[in-house]
Amino acid sequence: MPRNLKTSRFTKNPKINPQTQMQFFIEHTWDSTPVDHDPIRIVFSPGQGGLKMEVSGPFFNDPAGPAGPPGEPFPGLWDYEVVETFFLDSSTKNYLEVELCPHGQHLILLLSGVRQAFMQQLPMVFNATITSNRWSGEALLPWTYFPPNVDKMNSYAIHGSGEKRVYEALYPIPKGEIVDGQKPDFHRLENFQNFHLQNIMGDGWVQPQSDLWKR
Repeated sequence: MPRNLKTSRFTKNPKINPQTQMQFFIEHTWDSTPVDHDPIRIVFSPGQGGLKMEVSGPFFNDPAGPAGPPGEPFPGLWDYEVVETFFLDSSTKNYLEVELCPHGQHLILLLSGVRQAFMQQLPMVFNATITSNRWSGEALLPWTYFPPNVDKMNSYAIHGSGEKRVYEALYPIPKGEIVDGQKPDFHRLENFQNFHLQNIMGDGWVQPQSDLWKR
């Protein structure tokens, strides 16, 4: 994508202030249906020792919050109201999964191969605030959690309970590829789109090495 492309809420990969921030809006459900509410907004920017991830959007309060303390990891967070981002090295299928909940809990998973988590519930600085029917949160994702050579990503948002559970995706499955009986699957790596940390950190930036991925 050209560096000078203007930011647009309808553009799938808009950049604002190149080498400072990247901004995304989740405007569709997993099967490419437009969402019926103000979209979740995600902004990535440089942080101290990692990537800062800011989330803001509607607070649905459905389902009720997890029974865990705010600021701490919570297993199975994907069963609650949550925003997720996956950072992928497409050459190795190594990826980082980040989950943020409006109630303040979070979940980090390191995966090598589709759904093959080898480490999870890692610590992270994350703060969330709920104000009436909206929420915002800010997390610092340590560089040590990122696999080498991240080149793809996708983001998701989930809310609702039972048959009213809603699954949203930044890069959804195109309508023409949906088959009868298909269910949402956030680990469809083929739907991820180009993403390079250098677009935020600068062309000369080199991702720090991590012992967590030396397996």
